[in-house]
Amino acid sequence: MVQVTLNDTAARLLAKLCVELGTEDPSSVVVRALGLLELAQRTRRQGGRLLFKNERDEEAEVSF
Repeated sequence: MVQVTLNDTAARLLAKLCVELGTEDPSSVVVRALGLLELAQRTRRQGGRLLFKNERDEEAEVSF
């Protein structure tokens, strides 16, 4: 187990995402977010691009 200290903004965002995702387990939200970050980093290392596509078929590249 690892304890992480969050500032107020991060704590509120985590709580909001828990509600939106229907979970009472904040660690599951963190795991999903870290998985997405890892995917973006791996894709970039391999020379690719990770894109999100919205309902209007518009694309946005994930960048950090």
